[in-house]
Amino acid sequence: MRMHSPSMSELHAFAAVVRLGSFSRAAQELCVTQGAISRAVSRLEAHFGRPLLQRDAHRLWLTATGNQLLEAVKEPLQIIESTSATLRESALNEPISLAVVPTFAAVWLVPKLKLFQDIHPQVQLRFIPYRKDEDFRGDAPDAAILTGLGPQQWPGLDCSYVIGREVVPVCHPGRLNQRRTAGQWCRPEDLACEPLLFHTTAPGNWAQWLQQVGGKQITPNLVQGFDQVSILVRAAMADMGVALVQKCLVRQEIASGQLAVPFVPPVILERGYFLCVPNNRRMPSGFHAFKTWLLETAATDIKNLTDALSE
Repeated sequence: MRMHSPSMSELHAFAAVVRLGSFSRAAQELCVTQGAISRAVSRLEAHFGRPLLQRDAHRLWLTATGNQLLEAVKEPLQIIESTSATLRESALNEPISLAVVPTFAAVWLVPKLKLFQDIHPQVQLRFIPYRKDEDFRGDAPDAAILTGLGPQQWPGLDCSYVIGREVVPVCHPGRLNQRRTAGQWCRPEDLACEPLLFHTTAPGNWAQWLQQVGGKQITPNLVQGFDQVSILVRAAMADMGVALVQKCLVRQEIASGQLAVPFVPPVILERGYFLCVPNNRRMPSGFHAFKTWLLETAATDIKNLTDALSE
């Protein structure tokens, strides 16, 4: 079908010139050059084959054709502009549904969200139940923060590393004092004989940590596994043994003296928290702002953690 109507940008330029009485003021309002406005009006006049505006050194005025065109498009342009603004605002306010590992959400993410809301008050997050093996089928979230190995574990997802690879051993302060008083725990690998607490999804973390700090294969004394980091931390606080946890999740407990860190080498493991979305999925308009903020915040936190671990 052959289209007889000109482009929207040309009509907006024409209407702005008439309303403001100036090519330069129309250019300022539409954030383009005066030349762009002039060319748009010229294309309109060429499209209709007759002049739309007349002007001299002091003013401009509509021709009969220009007046006919303005009366025809003025109200439709206002309606389209108003509707477009409403639709854009509605899209921007579309909430981002997010599933997050519960301990990570409670300890790290939620306490920082006020900063995000202050910067992007128009972006809404809606938390939905977390599923360990999220496959984004059915009643799925827009995105999920999962714990694992990243792209090699979830090849069908777009995965961005957030934080959580930086780990430290923690224990009850009394256990540390007792061992140090007895002249024990001189080397990191000495922890291998202690009752070691672990997360059930990552029982190999202790072996990896011991190999990195000791430089050799050591068999860890794994005694008790837990399926949530929060319970693992509580078990260490109750002096059930030594736990290996992400430093980002136990900062408060360490700072308050509820947990002690017997050795603090900057050990980086493979597992961490990743922001995951299905490949090629259309995301709510505010997702890019959230992702950028999340990764920048985590990068700053990782730097602070690394500096603290190296002290």
